[in-house]
Amino acid sequence: MAAKKSVWYCSSCGNESAKWMGRCPACGEWNTMVEAPADNSAGGRASSSRGRAASTGTGGSAKAHHIKEIDYSSEVRRSLGMAELDRLLGGGIVPGSLVLIGGEPGIGKSTLSLQIPLGCPGLKTLYVTGEESEKQVKMRSERLCKGAGTDAGDCYILCETCIGNVLEQARGMNPDLMIVDSVQTMYSDLLESAPGSVGQIKEVASELLRFAKESGVPVILIGHITKDGYIAGPKILEHIVDVVLQFEGENRGSYRLLRGIKNRFGSTSELAVFEMTGTGLEEVSNPSQLLIPMHKEGLSGTAVAATLDGTRPILFEVQALVSSAVYGTAQRSTTGFDTRRLNMLLAVLEKRAGFHLSAKDVFLNMAGGLKVNDPACDLAVICAVLSSNFDFALPSDLCFAGEVGLSGEIRPVGQTDRRIAEARRLGFKTIFVSAYSSYETKDGIRVVEVSDVPELVKKLFKA
Repeated sequence: MAAKKSVWYCSSCGNESAKWMGRCPACGEWNTMVEAPADNSAGGRASSSRGRAASTGTGGSAKAHHIKEIDYSSEVRRSLGMAELDRLLGGGIVPGSLVLIGGEPGIGKSTLSLQIPLGCPGLKTLYVTGEESEKQVKMRSERLCKGAGTDAGDCYILCETCIGNVLEQARGMNPDLMIVDSVQTMYSDLLESAPGSVGQIKEVASELLRFAKESGVPVILIGHITKDGYIAGPKILEHIVDVVLQFEGENRGSYRLLRGIKNRFGSTSELAVFEMTGTGLEEVSNPSQLLIPMHKEGLSGTAVAATLDGTRPILFEVQALVSSAVYGTAQRSTTGFDTRRLNMLLAVLEKRAGFHLSAKDVFLNMAGGLKVNDPACDLAVICAVLSSNFDFALPSDLCFAGEVGLSGEIRPVGQTDRRIAEARRLGFKTIFVSAYSSYETKDGIRVVEVSDVPELVKKLFKA
């Protein structure tokens, strides 16, 4: 009896090697090679060949067509019943596309995937679950239907983990949409490795891709992520699919951000905001109205930042608390903001503007549990810190948009016009921007230009 052969796969990029190596030659990552049985069976090779032949639609070689002869006008996007999700996908889901949604446990992936068929009664959906039983899915659907005030729609539940049985059911039903929760729990009979391994994820994703392209049925995959924040499995999984969406947000907070990482049919600079409630995820069409100050005027330590996430301007409140250090060593604590960047901004305030904050505790919080990476938030952070340090309340109709450099200069940020327009639409009267910003004059809002931190302090905290 011949010994079984095995190959080594990189768990990061999916590169295949005949032997173990400490560093992957393709992506350069260390200690990512995992062993998996090699698929040497004739049946496996024949199945792969049949799949490749079927994907051409002719059973033979494909014929080249001139780009001007290709007609795509008949391809109509299908709405998923959520305006925010449709906008993120580029106007709806494309027939025959493969969409991957990733996120941390408990972030709302399964909730969103079940809300889609429940919110579209006219969409015949096959919901494949490999993690929950039919009763569990039914209990969650009743809670979601109660919140939405709708019935269960035209949704079919299939509890199965073998991808061959799943595709057999799907071909017999011919649904309008198929959802698989999750891709890491599925396995193929052609491989002997365990579900969730590199080879299984590659084979399952390839089988689903062939099914989607042959039948024209769009498929949504739910994927787990690793402790580093990346989608679990080989990197080739993200190359196979057409769209990659990732959930972000703190589990303790109520807001969820669905961000486009890859989109072959639209832009990746879009962002969808949802609020997690007891009856599921609710769309937030205007997140700025929920993140701006919701308290009485006259409170110090708050400032409003005009940031931009992709192409969507968002205004939210930055909260700071500065107090004397009790235990001798000053504390620096942040929520939703990079602690190292806060330390840099405090050093700039002390070195360039003469504010001695090294012996004081500084606590910083981004409203709504958001995670902020836009450098335009720097100006609002230092204003909130100074407001708390002086115990001086800033006007509630004031917002900021600017990056702070190490020499104390206020650097310009991109798309200043969109930030100013959003601030004016929400009723703000004044916005502070960099003196080096280029923008068109806006009526209805006063634009104050500042070149460095000392000039900002003079104009903001003038007696």
